Amino acid sequence: MKAIAFTVVSLLTALPALAYASSAPPQWEIANKLVRAKLYLPDAVSGFYRGTRFDWSGVIGDLQFAGHSYYGPWFTQTDPKVPDFIYRGSEIVAGPCSAITGPVEEFTPALGYDEAKAGGTFLKIGVGILRKPDDAPYSGYRLYEIVDGGKWSTKKSADAVEFTQELHDSASGYGYVYWKKISLVADKPEMLIEHRLRNVGTRPIHTNVYGHNFLVLDKQPSNPAFTITLPFAITADPPVDKELAEVRKNQIVYLKTLLGEDRVYTSITGFSNSPDDYKIRIENTAVKAGMTITGDRPLAKMALWSIRSVLAVEPFIDISLEPGGESTWKYAYEYYTLPHADGK
Repeated sequence: MKAIAFTVVSLLTALPALAYASSAPPQWEIANKLVRAKLYLPDAVSGFYRGTRFDWSGVIGDLQFAGHSYYGPWFTQTDPKVPDFIYRGSEIVAGPCSAITGPVEEFTPALGYDEAKAGGTFLKIGVGILRKPDDAPYSGYRLYEIVDGGKWSTKKSADAVEFTQELHDSASGYGYVYWKKISLVADKPEMLIEHRLRNVGTRPIHTNVYGHNFLVLDKQPSNPAFTITLPFAITADPPVDKELAEVRKNQIVYLKTLLGEDRVYTSITGFSNSPDDYKIRIENTAVKAGMTITGDRPLAKMALWSIRSVLAVEPFIDISLEPGGESTWKYAYEYYTLPHADGK
């Protein structure tokens, strides 16, 4: 087990490694007989992701199954001056807090931000203790100084990686131990993401966490070959752009290939309080591949965001922990192929 103590990360160093590192960022590959995946490891100096929005653990740069690639960069360039992302000619330029790939997760809201004074600190689970520079409202797209990244450790094997982050903030009273394991199920085209969060501070933790699920399937644009299917009748608010996509009962279908700055975004409701509604099926009939995402907790919210280079279904769950409390949750990602017209 390798322990890494993270301290201050300056605004100049906290940038995606793909733009600034001269060598490959720390990474590890896991595989079983059917699936191979590349994971980027947390590293405050040369890590692929050093932003302050997403959880640093378990960033998946690539996953291969049956000749198909499911994850990869949805942006073509990075720029430290960009907050979220922008279009620059034909390029999609992402800022340091959004330049990330795969089924990454974010904990929201930032704990203690509103009560902190300018110059004080607040907490972002999976990232660390951050500096509040001024009285502006919190933004996940803003790059904050990392005052204390806690203590990260990783445990690697042929088919799994375990991450642990321990963080104690005596100033605010917040503290937690966060454990996450990404593993491949033996002899199956399935990946598990397991979590455990323990509150070791003196204050309650009330948060939610969502998977952004940046799907870049065989680098296909978001187009009519894609169908998103959910277990419930979908209500979309705001309504999806009727020229780009539409809701058909429990499905969302694309009506045209997204081009230029086209965007399909909506908040999805209609789910119950049963974990059975946490089941997302995404298929592409052009490349004959699909996936399902299932969770073991009830949905709190759900959204769909997609541009021409990426499709992202974002399911949220709630977590509330009193001091000493612990919560666990798990997601399963199953990858599969679709039959061709000849049945093969």
